Amino acid sequence: MPLTDADIAFAIELFSPLGAITHRRMMGGLAIYHDGQIFASLDRDGRVYLKAKGDFAAALAAEGADQFVAGPGKTMGYWSLPEAALEDPDAACAWAQRALQAL
Repeated sequence: MPLTDADIAFAIELFSPLGAITHRRMMGGLAIYHDGQIFASLDRDGRVYLKAKGDFAAALAAEGADQFVAGPGKTMGYWSLPEAALEDPDAACAWAQRALQAL
């Protein structure tokens, strides 16, 4: 299923409290930037992922996040936004702030 304008609008609105959010379509998905720094992405299905590694990736995994899989045996340094944060912009932005700090 292709990424929709509604998916993009949802993600931008979710992270809008951070300010200075921009985005760019990439390979069927979307890259999301804060002050020119990529910190999140949407896959083709509109699922929100945060850029993460190390302790931050472990914290996301502990909250039930899944690592982005680009193909058989190929994972990337992006983890899904915890489900509870999808309906709570404050929680989503707190996770996004942690993603930005971990870059």
